[in-house]
Amino acid sequence: MLAGPVCSMVLGDLGADVIKVERPPSGDETRGWGPPFDVSGQSAYFLAVNRNKKSFAADLSNEGDRSIVLQLIAGADVVLENFLPGALSKLGIDAGKLLEKNPSLVWCTITGFGADSTRPGYDFVIQAESGWMAITGEPGGSPMKVGVALADVIAGKDAAIAILAAIAERDAGTLAAGRRHIVISLASSAVAALVNVAQNVLVSGKDAQRWGNAHANLVPYQLFDAADRPLVIAVGSDSQWLHCAEALGLADLGADPALRMNAGRIAQRDRVVKSIASRVREKSARHWIDRLDARGVPCGLVRSVSEALSGTAANALTGAPLSVPGSVRIPPPHLDEHGDAIRALGWRAFGS
Repeated sequence: MLAGPVCSMVLGDLGADVIKVERPPSGDETRGWGPPFDVSGQSAYFLAVNRNKKSFAADLSNEGDRSIVLQLIAGADVVLENFLPGALSKLGIDAGKLLEKNPSLVWCTITGFGADSTRPGYDFVIQAESGWMAITGEPGGSPMKVGVALADVIAGKDAAIAILAAIAERDAGTLAAGRRHIVISLASSAVAALVNVAQNVLVSGKDAQRWGNAHANLVPYQLFDAADRPLVIAVGSDSQWLHCAEALGLADLGADPALRMNAGRIAQRDRVVKSIASRVREKSARHWIDRLDARGVPCGLVRSVSEALSGTAANALTGAPLSVPGSVRIPPPHLDEHGDAIRALGWRAFGS
């Protein structure tokens, strides 16, 4: 529902011509995932990930519609799809045969749990099974999902990276036939995204735990409550620690040789955190941010989503700001908005 649209949006942002093939009469299911809906009836969820695409409604069980889709595939660099195994081939669209017929085509399948799994992939399920929820939330609290469907987003970006790599190899003449069909799974992307948490488990032999807004490997690296609002302090080096202690006016901590190295601060986590928490509560968040910034200590206010979007190029029609160097060329389409042009012109519809 999200990974494929994220992938194709990123490629569209980078300049690709993207045709979004949707089933009639309702189209992409996220078109109905609201409220909120904008004044034209488009759901916010759909608008978030569908800019820079043209919409073509096609019933793949209809011979005429399927023929048009096959013509589009014949002229495409990339096919991106997220059907369950065997579903497309039953409709007469067989990836293996089409790749064999068109040696320049790259095909990307996004799955929940891999090429052979028939399990539908939803972000919430992936977050549960990939270990994310086990490490998210307060210590001793319930497992918690991330506030964004991040497994979908990461898988979508993984797919975009893999597609671009395949195109680069193809254009260099080095793309092996077996690498032209890319399979991305939400589960694999999510497990790979465990990065240092996974490595901690592999190296230590001990399972990961929830740290809330603290960090397993760094101190201080967590949320603190100032007099008016929360902020985060993220000390990533021993020199930053000395500047942090100075900025907070905690000379006793800064002068303690047992705390000069991060391992020492880990060993005395409670002491360090309690001292900082007590001091930070005395003044406003802005007071501490200014002092920490002046000394090069990583820190930040805990901002709301509306605060985070303020001053950016975010747009109620075309979504959050671009994450890649590119441009917004066309807004998210209404269902089959470009169907007539695509039926008449195929890929040439992008020149109209």
